[in-house]
Amino acid sequence: MLDKYVIHGGNKLYGSVTIQTSKNATLPIMAASIIAKDKFKIFNPPKISDVNNMLLILNKLGAIIEEKDNYIQIDNTSLNNLKIDCKLSKTMRSSIFLLGALLNRFKFAIISAPGGCKIGKRPIDLHINSFKKLGVEVKTCGKQLYFNALNSHPAKIKLKLPSVGATENIIEFACTLKGKTTIKNAAREPEVVDLCNFLNLMGAKIYGAGSKTITIYGVDSLRGVKYTPISDRIVAGTIMIATAICGGKVCLKHANPEQNKKLIEILRLIGCKIETKCDIITISSDANLVSPKNILTGFYPNFPTDLQSMMLTLCCVLKGKTTVQESVFENRFLTVPALIKMGANIKQINKHKIVVNGVKSLYAARVKSTDLRGGAALILAGLVADGTTKVTNIKLVNRGYQNLHEMLNSLGACIKYE
Repeated sequence: MLDKYVIHGGNKLYGSVTIQTSKNATLPIMAASIIAKDKFKIFNPPKISDVNNMLLILNKLGAIIEEKDNYIQIDNTSLNNLKIDCKLSKTMRSSIFLLGALLNRFKFAIISAPGGCKIGKRPIDLHINSFKKLGVEVKTCGKQLYFNALNSHPAKIKLKLPSVGATENIIEFACTLKGKTTIKNAAREPEVVDLCNFLNLMGAKIYGAGSKTITIYGVDSLRGVKYTPISDRIVAGTIMIATAICGGKVCLKHANPEQNKKLIEILRLIGCKIETKCDIITISSDANLVSPKNILTGFYPNFPTDLQSMMLTLCCVLKGKTTVQESVFENRFLTVPALIKMGANIKQINKHKIVVNGVKSLYAARVKSTDLRGGAALILAGLVADGTTKVTNIKLVNRGYQNLHEMLNSLGACIKYE
């Protein structure tokens, strides 16, 4: 199996790329489709392993899947299974998004603890507590959870944290509950807005997406639709950071500048030139950049935790000292040992805070991906390192990036997939 990138560093990046459709928008949309006994077409889904695994899960639930060049057709007419396949659910965190849709469709559901990257505690307490407030009965049997929604009802829910998953699960479940359901402290991410747009096109009545309060008025039923999810702001951010690190000039097409506003602000602050127009972002870098002093992650519209690992790599080669604080997950610094191995000067203060003193250059090493975004960060380190870097366990990176090496090679990088 091909599971290693061999990267020859030192090349600048020039050219243009088209950003793939969002993984974090496509997966919940695919999950939400099962609410309706109908057919759906999802256009331009990213060709990544997480989407493939979601298709396998839907197929196990009874959906008929048809894959074409530029769309996936999902026929949920004869869905007949209440249980999410245990082995498949452990391959990705996004399987939890199926819970609200399954309960909506069948009023019952059985799930195992979902998988995904090992970036820290990601409890589903917010999901469970929210469902309980909506009248859902939850029982635990071994490693499985049993949900009964026969006596469900609308409710007012205030989330302790603006969790994307919990917000999306509540929306999926409540969109056919008679009455009015309100979510306070709701997640505001663009992917949540995209899911609401998808459901509203299906016939739902959801208001306030993108704000802290989302209101859902239950409708009798939903219908099948054709839909194209938004572009992937994390992939766009990865390419922008890669350009900042390597130097050069890159044009990103099918990219949303507003959704990467925080990143663009920081990249301009450190010395990059960025122009935006509609769905095009053009970034120029002379790779002679200065530290932004502080990077602090948070829930949208703050700097995204999914870009923190790549920003950490960038900070390693900036002039000056940078404090990086991670406020969402406690294990987002898993790439630190590998970056130190490559010559970075990093001091970890605690699980949530590190201090980076920029060095003139990194040097090649053999390193291992520990998670999806951390793997991408190590690839970016390899692009700027002196010599030949080998990044193993690339299967984790393939969960979220569609042929990342081909995209970077088209810009002048030198990466071989082995």
